[in-house]
Amino acid sequence: MAENEKQALLQEENKSENVVSTVKRTALATNPFSDTDQFNNIFKMAQLISQSDMIPATYKGKPMNCVIALEQANRMGVSPLMVMQNLYVVKGVPSWSGQGCMMIIQGCGKFRDVDYVYSGEKGTDSRSCKVVATRISDGKRIEGTEITMQMVKSEGWISNTKWKNMPEQMLGYRAATFFARMYCPNELNGFATEGEAEDMNHKPQRIEAINVLGDTAHE
Repeated sequence: MAENEKQALLQEENKSENVVSTVKRTALATNPFSDTDQFNNIFKMAQLISQSDMIPATYKGKPMNCVIALEQANRMGVSPLMVMQNLYVVKGVPSWSGQGCMMIIQGCGKFRDVDYVYSGEKGTDSRSCKVVATRISDGKRIEGTEITMQMVKSEGWISNTKWKNMPEQMLGYRAATFFARMYCPNELNGFATEGEAEDMNHKPQRIEAINVLGDTAHE
């Protein structure tokens, strides 16, 4: 990946990191589900937000979805809009985007010197990316799963046109989801990450078994 392209990707993620570091947890003082009065107040706020034209379709006109986003924003100490832009529903499964995962990695306070490491020749199956970081607690250098274009093809992700149109960026985002799932799963708050919903919805292959009498049974 050209140095200027890498820098552009990192600058985009650093914007998210800055938001995580500077936005105070002022939207919610407590858990919105802790009592009726608190929930009612948050629901009124969610109703107003759901009417905005600035939010994604997942939240537009859906105040209950906005309540979830507000609660997540409070947990993370970020803007609710930041959560809404990066937490969406894929095949019925709420999922963090790759960019959202990088936001979490950079903002959770567990890592420093977070970076993308690309290797292999562009345009080939050997092209790969992984996320690396230094764990603050012990200074250990951590490496996430290396995502290769060969893996992308074998897992069937290539069917998504974005992998064909912008493979470098998609490699980076998918590498971020794997790193987050492995090294800071609690910060994902139980939600899936980009790509997991598609993987979970793969149809199982038909299994054919032959019994001892020679008849064929299908399961």
